[in-house]
Amino acid sequence: MSKMQEPGRIRREKKTVQLMIALYCRGHHGTGTELCPECKSLRAYALERLSRCPFAADKPTCAQCPIHCYKPGMRERIRAVMRYAGPRMLRHHPTLALLHIWDAWRTRLRPRSDPKIRPSKASSAKPTDFPSKANESGEIPIGDERVCVSAERASE
Repeated sequence: MSKMQEPGRIRREKKTVQLMIALYCRGHHGTGTELCPECKSLRAYALERLSRCPFAADKPTCAQCPIHCYKPGMRERIRAVMRYAGPRMLRHHPTLALLHIWDAWRTRLRPRSDPKIRPSKASSAKPTDFPSKANESGEIPIGDERVCVSAERASE
């Protein structure tokens, strides 16, 4: 998908995640303007995931998303980045930070029955639906990816 075809929301999310990774890398790895190899791989992975987001313009924030598209290891890495860079974004990039907060707030207000948000069948699956494939942490392998079903979604 080219930049012209990408929804504005995805482009903004990509810019936000790139800036957050850059803040994290500077703060933790002491790099200047260039990212370390570990952060470069995380950035490439995050941008690829955003490019493939099935929700496109109606994308909720990742914390509110019914589909966990990150592999567990990468998910923990991006969470660490967001924990560190999130509060610092208000000082370094206030407009993007406030827009991200607005998106999160708007996502929480959207009713669950909103027809624009259709979780995939995999995200609504319960670990008990796949007893032989689900592990004790609730992860269900789907292809080369894993979908994590949280306890609250499993009880719905």
